[in-house]
Amino acid sequence: MADKTQTLAQFCAEMPSLPMDQEVVERAKLIIADCVGAILGGIVETEVKQLVERCSGQKSATRQIPLIGPEAFADRAQAAFIHGLAGTVLEMDEGHQFAKGHPGIHVFPALLAAAQSDLLQRPVSGGEFITAFITGYDIAARIGNAAQIRASMHPHGTWGVVGAASAIGTLLHFDTEQHCELMNIASSLTTASSRKTMLEGGTVRNAYAGLSNQMGHLAIDLLQTGFSGENDGIGSVFGSVISDKLDETLLVEQLGERFEVMRNYFKLHACCRYNHAALDCLVELMEAHPELADSDEIEAIEVVSYNLAAELNDPSPKNMLAAKFSIPFAMATTLVNKNSKVMSFAGAALKNQATAKLAKKVTVTENPSMTALLPDFRPADVTIKLKNGALFSHAVKTNRGDWQDPYSADELEEKFYSLAERSLSTEQSAALYDRLMKLDEAADIRTLFHSG
Repeated sequence: MADKTQTLAQFCAEMPSLPMDQEVVERAKLIIADCVGAILGGIVETEVKQLVERCSGQKSATRQIPLIGPEAFADRAQAAFIHGLAGTVLEMDEGHQFAKGHPGIHVFPALLAAAQSDLLQRPVSGGEFITAFITGYDIAARIGNAAQIRASMHPHGTWGVVGAASAIGTLLHFDTEQHCELMNIASSLTTASSRKTMLEGGTVRNAYAGLSNQMGHLAIDLLQTGFSGENDGIGSVFGSVISDKLDETLLVEQLGERFEVMRNYFKLHACCRYNHAALDCLVELMEAHPELADSDEIEAIEVVSYNLAAELNDPSPKNMLAAKFSIPFAMATTLVNKNSKVMSFAGAALKNQATAKLAKKVTVTENPSMTALLPDFRPADVTIKLKNGALFSHAVKTNRGDWQDPYSADELEEKFYSLAERSLSTEQSAALYDRLMKLDEAADIRTLFHSG
């Protein structure tokens, strides 16, 4: 496996000098904008605001990094942590179906903090930043794809550490040997993240992505002060410690030819991706059958999907996080509120009696033949029975928003505004989005959030 790490390290070392296809750059900008929107949307949640108040403050010699949204500053590692946490709170951050996780929000906050700090002792251009982001994203997604993370673990806080560190190392123009040692160190800084947190509403889960970003910075600090990792960190940690198997072929498959940002997905439903196939079915049914507007007339809802979706079967989630990992709640709140946006999973929506009643009418079961289609497809079949005996059904083979059935640029821009305007004015949000779409033209990344 050590030779595969060497291959990945060489890829990282060479990326700053390679020309980048414009299509890849454009996708990366959309992912970066999605991360920013998710952070701006999540950073105003009550517990996040309280964390920001505790862990940040006025600009000082030790607090140089401006937070996205609030007028506060933190050191680079703490800023990376806060932004990573805030970006996952609403479950609106993009992801990668083959990595089975969210590389963008595990890489972007760490990279942004590095670019805004004095770590490099020079300005970072938008083009440099995008290249480093694409590199870190690739490393994170490839490890996630190649590893078989234990079923008891949550993937957040694991391979994201290596991706975050690699992105910063790319910005620092590390050579192959330095990148290799960095990966060995970063691999050992992963989190023992529990999958139960997401199912039980343990909101510590939201910190896992923040820890990946924070540990990415620690890995850089350790390397630059003379610390070392084991000889084959990736193979050891992701091949036997937190994963049952590491497929070395997948790790380097089409490396440098197929960039993993091109296989990402975006989310419009404000909940776990495993809900989305069923919700895509529901949206189609709601548009086709006006009768569903009266949720009292629904007798039963049957959802058949793959194993990971069937696991999300709690009809009575205790809080917003648990609600986002409940297909019964997601289906019910979408029917009652007529949408699956952020506020359908927050605030008063969590205590809506009509939603609670309807959620108990939803059953979720696994179809093994659907499970067998993973990871290429994530199917679902939804049947709704009315009290008058009418039956409405719809099936999908994959989720909307992934690389096979992408959302339009207009839909993604609208999503950005819906999240950003929780923190910024409409004018500030529009100006920021424009700057993000022109990021590759920026001379200094530190100007990105000026005036918005």
